[in-house]
Amino acid sequence: MKRHSTGSEILLLLASVIWGFAFVAQRAGMEHVGPFIFNAVRFALGAAALVPFTVSSINRDREKPSPLVYLYGVIAGTILFLGASLQQIGLVSTTAGKAGFITGLYVVLVPVMGIVIGQRTGKETWAGITLAAAGLYLLSFRGDFSIARGDLLVLAGTFFWAAHVLLIGSVARGANSLLLALTQFLTCSVLSFAAAALFETVEASGLAKAAIPILYGGLLSVGIAYTLQVIAQKKIPSSHAAIILSLETVFAALGGWLVLGETIPVRGLIGCTLILAGIIVSQAGVGKDHGTGYGLDPGGDGEKSV
Repeated sequence: MKRHSTGSEILLLLASVIWGFAFVAQRAGMEHVGPFIFNAVRFALGAAALVPFTVSSINRDREKPSPLVYLYGVIAGTILFLGASLQQIGLVSTTAGKAGFITGLYVVLVPVMGIVIGQRTGKETWAGITLAAAGLYLLSFRGDFSIARGDLLVLAGTFFWAAHVLLIGSVARGANSLLLALTQFLTCSVLSFAAAALFETVEASGLAKAAIPILYGGLLSVGIAYTLQVIAQKKIPSSHAAIILSLETVFAALGGWLVLGETIPVRGLIGCTLILAGIIVSQAGVGKDHGTGYGLDPGGDGEKSV
């Protein structure tokens, strides 16, 4: 029996395209609204889009959903809130292309963090980490060995994306995919609304001006791409999926160039290449070292899917 299907690969490729261009939407939306309200509305839209499909899915199931699905959804949504908030705030002072490549580092972090739960990490992973670290230095660090604030915030968010990956990879196969996705979206949205009420001034005019980026981020990046990731993860080895999803970094840079007119200097382009190489190299040994690999959720919403 094949370990993965072409259909699942196509779903993951589509998710990576959506998440890559989501960095552009997130960057554009930040010109009109604060990061918390942007996330609050887009995750609420994503949740709303899933409601009818989730209800239909539950009605088709013969067994009542386990309460653990809701618990894991709340935990995943809280982690998602932390990762998405750091990423969104960081996008205020960095480019969509750079944010995409830095966020892609979560794929390298997953096997390292997996050591905590007893998963071995092979030489390919450490080689990938070395390449990615060198790439991050060339892409983000300045001559005085300091890192730009926006890049640092996006980098901090990758640790939460990696934690989200490990959690989703542990629970997705035995759960109702749509219900799990819906619960985490609602949790992230509620927490984001609460943060917006505390730290931001929300104006209707700003939301109106950011309508297109919010709609893209909500309906496509959250509602569609995150759900595609959870569905595809049930049928495809995560070590293989990681390589496909790492392409979101390329689409983020492409979108930043085409839509926002962003450019990356030669030094940064070399760094991007090293990061992408590190991501691919680190995944080469995951299947051998861990057997089942990991579940994935890009963040790059960016999203990555989480």
